[in-house]
Amino acid sequence: MSSKVTTAVEELVIPILTNMQLELVDVEFKKEGKNWFLRVYIDSEKGVDIEDCGTVSERLSELLDEKDPITQAYFLEVSSPGAERPLKKESDIEKAVGKNIYVTLYEPIQGEKTHEGKLVSFVENQLTIATKQKTRLVEVVIPYEKVASARLAVVF
Repeated sequence: MSSKVTTAVEELVIPILTNMQLELVDVEFKKEGKNWFLRVYIDSEKGVDIEDCGTVSERLSELLDEKDPITQAYFLEVSSPGAERPLKKESDIEKAVGKNIYVTLYEPIQGEKTHEGKLVSFVENQLTIATKQKTRLVEVVIPYEKVASARLAVVF
């Protein structure tokens, strides 16, 4: 059910975001405790502010009331994905080249199911990450199809 809801919400929100020159990062519809939450994460090259989130929330709320794709009561939240933004699509990975990322894998590569480091390249469905192992930098090549999840990583 939640995938039907997220697909319906994506179809409603994308024209709003396109008009505002924003991009859709993710849509989540999940139950937490006894409440359902519809979370829409948006971003842009310049970032998003509270006004962007408010405008998208108002416009999307009107469409959701009109089209009514969700049967139960829920809370709508529109926000930025934050500093550790998820990288959901190949285009997200391409934009992250040169940045630090954290990747979890379906199966181990070089004995590890997680890798964190600078994304050196994303070519022919292969991520190359420069990761620190003890005192040296090592490049790890990861086939995209083995990536379970990826996100930007904040380095302190």
